[in-house]
Amino acid sequence: MFNINSKNVLITGGASGIGKIMGRICLEKGAASLIIWDINEANMAAARADLGKTAGADGKVFTYKVNVADDENIKAAYSAVRSEVGEVDLLINCAGVVRGNKTFDQQTVGDINLTMDINATAPMLVALNILPDMLKRNSGHICNIASAAGMLGVPKLSVYVASKWAVVGWTESMRIELKQMKSKVRVTTVAPYFINTGMFDGVNSKVFPILKPEKTAAKIIRAIEKEKDFKGIPFPYHFIRIWQGLLPNCLFDMIFGNWFGVYSVMDHFTGRK
Repeated sequence: MFNINSKNVLITGGASGIGKIMGRICLEKGAASLIIWDINEANMAAARADLGKTAGADGKVFTYKVNVADDENIKAAYSAVRSEVGEVDLLINCAGVVRGNKTFDQQTVGDINLTMDINATAPMLVALNILPDMLKRNSGHICNIASAAGMLGVPKLSVYVASKWAVVGWTESMRIELKQMKSKVRVTTVAPYFINTGMFDGVNSKVFPILKPEKTAAKIIRAIEKEKDFKGIPFPYHFIRIWQGLLPNCLFDMIFGNWFGVYSVMDHFTGRK
């Protein structure tokens, strides 16, 4: 079990959405400090004020403007964190972007680079700076927020899907490496369905309900505490790979694409304004 009490928690993209909610939950569980890395200064100021009202959280919330796709920026921010707060016990890579609902042939190089930089490369760069210290202490936990879209193809979401597949594969490989090292550092992959935070406004889901942020954040924190290797939300998403392996593509496409409506979820996407 991973005990959040008295731990230093760092959340990227923690100034809004489920990142902010997870930060509040960690403070409620007695975290020694909550460190938020975000690019939006206004959101960070609001989050610092809001989260500071959490019982016992006065003086425990620290915010840093960080471009998590810039390794030099990450290095400087992590050095400041170690000096001003202390070493990180729990890292939650939550920052993410989605760029519209165009088919792949209509994507721009800029959108591809931004999506891959923030969703796939950034978590690796952040972990690359923090993991060595965890290994030296032989303690710590890294949680990477991927997506259910990181396990199956979704039309009009191809680049986002690619970025989240990368996170799933990287985290799983890192889990095995740590196991082979006999390290006590743990990693958790989280693969949630669409969450109602505004990021995926306009998605049309026929069968699976859009997830509620509060409940989803609580489930992620519980998965970290239980040191789960993988957490799919909702639970049936744990079996996507089994269905893909057992069913021919035509049948899988019929069930997920036509019956469940997964292949049309992005048709009316608007996203966060």
